[in-house]
Amino acid sequence: MQKKVHFLLSIIFFSLTFSSCQKSTLPAEEEVDSQEHSVFATLWFKESAEMHASYLQNYHLAKLMIDKNIGARESEKKPAVVLDLDETVLDNSPYQYKLIVSQKPYTSKTWTEWVNLAKAEALPGVLDFVNYAKRKGVEVFYISNRKAPNHLDATIKNLDSLNFPNADKEHIFLKTTSSNKTERRNKVSEEYEIILFIGDNLTDFSEIFANRGDDMGKTIVEKNKSLFGTKYIVMPNPMYGEWAKAIYKNSYKWTPAQLDSLRKTVIEPEY
Repeated sequence: MQKKVHFLLSIIFFSLTFSSCQKSTLPAEEEVDSQEHSVFATLWFKESAEMHASYLQNYHLAKLMIDKNIGARESEKKPAVVLDLDETVLDNSPYQYKLIVSQKPYTSKTWTEWVNLAKAEALPGVLDFVNYAKRKGVEVFYISNRKAPNHLDATIKNLDSLNFPNADKEHIFLKTTSSNKTERRNKVSEEYEIILFIGDNLTDFSEIFANRGDDMGKTIVEKNKSLFGTKYIVMPNPMYGEWAKAIYKNSYKWTPAQLDSLRKTVIEPEY
């Protein structure tokens, strides 16, 4: 493992050094995205025991909440749990590694190429959890902003290869026209009472978290704090997500140099 990490860091160091030597010859709008900002976040996610422990811990808590929430249902509907997919169920850090080494930004083309490989591994604890939910009579649904229909077959193949339950079109709801998951959650709620949501973005739980404001959404979280750890379980993802979009003024339409500047603008000494 150490050799693999050292090898990756060596590649990254060479790439960044080469990039810095070349950068002065490129206009801002053509700069290569060095992905320097994501190196340690991705290493933490892929390599650290703390990340592994965090997922085991959260899915252990999820089991406890399944047991508790089954008995606290407010309707006669059958119980269900809704999980996001990427960085909640499936580990896409190999794709992030590829971006770092190639010094390229995320694109829908390279993301689709990765999804179509159907080689993402299951994250720690998740398979045990979904099987536990099924044994308890809780139906399992996956709501993801992977694109339908482009990514559906590959996603089913990936989940099925890992022996996930409900790896089918009836239980996987991908994005069609909008990344807002409300309509898809409502579809599940027609026949089921959702007793637990699990995801790595706040809008995996509710669209009330979409407009984060100047404090990055902390006020909205505080107002709903009783739901976290009870009905909402947040998985750790420092690599990417809607939290970053808040830093980028809710838009990704910036050059790599501008994105780097916006990241650093947020960092202000407090003492």
